[in-house]
Amino acid sequence: MEEDFACLYIIRGEPYQPGTCINLGEFETLVGRVSNQLTPDLAFTNAFISRQHFVIRKEQDKAVLYDLGSRHGTEINGVRLTPHTPYPLNNFDIIRLAKGMTVLHFSYMFADQTLEIEPLSITRQLEVPELPLTIHWEKRECVVEGKRIPMSEKEYLLIRVLHEKANQLVTIEEIKSNVWPERSPGVEGVSDVSFDELNALIYRVRKKYGKETFLISAVRGSGYVLESELISS
Repeated sequence: MEEDFACLYIIRGEPYQPGTCINLGEFETLVGRVSNQLTPDLAFTNAFISRQHFVIRKEQDKAVLYDLGSRHGTEINGVRLTPHTPYPLNNFDIIRLAKGMTVLHFSYMFADQTLEIEPLSITRQLEVPELPLTIHWEKRECVVEGKRIPMSEKEYLLIRVLHEKANQLVTIEEIKSNVWPERSPGVEGVSDVSFDELNALIYRVRKKYGKETFLISAVRGSGYVLESELISS
């Protein structure tokens, strides 16, 4: 019988709905591409995913991921794994396959229901173009396609904290305390910042710099991920 051990949330990946939760209760969970010969436990349709892409095994109460020599590789928190080498998973690890078209979020914690995830940039192209983006931190400006865009104080602090942990989940608490350090901590020691303020800032950054410039995916109730293989500083 399956037990609640750990799970994968699908942030993006055909044919699943964003936010689908896959229970990792079995000893071994195979992830790959649907084919006539084999149906993996978690089966995607993307051609960039190998038929047997990676496996997660339960080893001494830890979830351990092994890339099975997949053609296009497996990335965890932006780092490409060495095939057939154990990688013990940690809460909030972000697993990327197929050039970022399939993104999974690992967790030892269970939500009561399907995690709501904003389906951002699901229609990204197969090949991600090199974005002509440069960030001048000391000048607090971004150069996007040759155009200089000055960053406001809050935009700068938000982009900075997301950029420092690119391809990793940055929790809502971390964002609040880094972007609004002047606010007094509330009851639970978290800066007194409303979700509306945070959402408005994220919206402003996407609108001002272009949604494809900063690919910020929201994992509702947990935080945000800046997906990046492009940014130079």
